Amino acid sequence: MTRGPVCTLTRAITVYARHRFREGGPTDDHGHLYRIEVTVRGRLRRGCSSVIDLALFDQVIDEQLSTPLHGRDLNTIVPAFASGEQQPTCEAFAGWCWQQIAPRLPSEVSLASVRVAEDSELWAECTGAEPVEGID
Repeated sequence: MTRGPVCTLTRAITVYARHRFREGGPTDDHGHLYRIEVTVRGRLRRGCSSVIDLALFDQVIDEQLSTPLHGRDLNTIVPAFASGEQQPTCEAFAGWCWQQIAPRLPSEVSLASVRVAEDSELWAECTGAEPVEGID
């Protein structure tokens, strides 16, 4: 049996959400039109030439990110932000998005990355939950 090539597929969405930092006390609430890019990796499936069913991919992203986040306050949606355990940075938000998406993907694909951009000049990318030598 010939195995297909490994490819990536990225879906980008935009959601408006607010947040505030708590360093030195609560700061003013402000919002961003976040661009979130979710990239999956897998082998091309026979007969359809794609790595994942696009309708399923879109459904997971909609249910886990678009619907719960749009127009909301990240400090109330993300438990680590609500508790004050983490500040609502791009990096922490990308990590939270990863945790929402990864377990809901079919087994034949893996989550390659989640990129969260606050604007055209600032973004963070999460590439997994594995330990990083020298950090963990």
